[in-house]
Amino acid sequence: MGAVSTRRKVREGVVVSDRMDKTVVVAVERLVRHQRYQKYRRRRARYKAHDETNRCRIGDRVRIIETRPLSAQKRWAVLAVLGRNESLAEPPVETRIPE
Repeated sequence: MGAVSTRRKVREGVVVSDRMDKTVVVAVERLVRHQRYQKYRRRRARYKAHDETNRCRIGDRVRIIETRPLSAQKRWAVLAVLGRNESLAEPPVETRIPE
């Protein structure tokens, strides 16, 4: 039997936590239609994704891809940073020398 090649899942979402080393938490939102009322509802899933270089920050829009299990909860890896959210970035710290 040869190796079966399947397409890996790819998702886009927003980084909601970057406190762990080499790991980010990505919130992925999707719209689901209600069976009876036919209205669309937002469903949110949170994935832990591997970020080897620690380049992602809170608020960044990222693309993640499914991988082999990397830890007990990590099964995704950051593929690309699509955009940065400058408003959520940390403000520059002013350094003043006391006189």
